[in-house]
Amino acid sequence: MSENAHNTLLILNGPNLNLLGTREPETYGCVTLAEIEANSAEKAKAYGLTIDFRQTNLEGTLVDWLQEAESSAAGVIINAAAYTHTSVAIHDAIAAISKPVIEVHLSNIFAREAYRHHSYVSDVAEGVICGFGAHGYMLAIDALASMLRHQS
Repeated sequence: MSENAHNTLLILNGPNLNLLGTREPETYGCVTLAEIEANSAEKAKAYGLTIDFRQTNLEGTLVDWLQEAESSAAGVIINAAAYTHTSVAIHDAIAAISKPVIEVHLSNIFAREAYRHHSYVSDVAEGVICGFGAHGYMLAIDALASMLRHQS
């Protein structure tokens, strides 16, 4: 693992999150993904951490990035979006790495459609944060920073 990896949080975002700010603001809020990235960088910096913030609409790309995390990051925050409810591949990629993973969702997935109540990510993640909008990413950074501090 590179020296920088000890201080890097990999923040992964799945399909359609590039549309934040305009897509269903009544559900996902008006904050853009770029604003979440900027706020995440500032929050992480307060802990002496940096972020590697990424978004893709492709399931396989998320799997590749999770595998890269083993050597490039201290921990992972993932909002797999719709893949949360469908992807065994993402589940398996998280299970295969030794880095702590926090699952984040902008909306409360348990207060939505029944098919969103199941997550393939939750049982391999250290924790789940949902329903707090963009602030959920800040809560995830707090949690991950605390976990990393206690690992040291």
